[in-house]
Amino acid sequence: MFSKEARHNYILEAISEVPISNQAELVENLTAAGFSVTQASISRDLHELGIAKRDGRYALERTAAAFGPISLRTSGDSLLVLRCLPGIASAIAVEIDRANMSEIAGTLAGDDTIFIAARTSADRPLIAAKFRQIFGGIDEE
Repeated sequence: MFSKEARHNYILEAISEVPISNQAELVENLTAAGFSVTQASISRDLHELGIAKRDGRYALERTAAAFGPISLRTSGDSLLVLRCLPGIASAIAVEIDRANMSEIAGTLAGDDTIFIAARTSADRPLIAAKFRQIFGGIDEE
């Protein structure tokens, strides 16, 4: 049995790779991959991940409003800590990774926290500015 986090990660990958236009297609895709899901669980997952239909297919909403409140703080020389609502850190980390920011060495997502390793301490403000562009309003601590 797969974890909810594994299912969420699979959904995020699936909608970015193949156009999926309805929940039945998504259930079929997940079932073929070995997940045991129902339409009701997929509906909840889509809501939790901030996924909505756009142009007839599912896509991740890229706004802070879709993810709920997001806060960002720095820790140490090259570490940023992003806090969000429980259950959506992996969705936000996917968006960060997709942005291919050269200033970021890597990300690590938990349930409600993402650790972002900046390549240098000078890159931290650039990363924060790019996050504001991607997600909109971010509280900085």
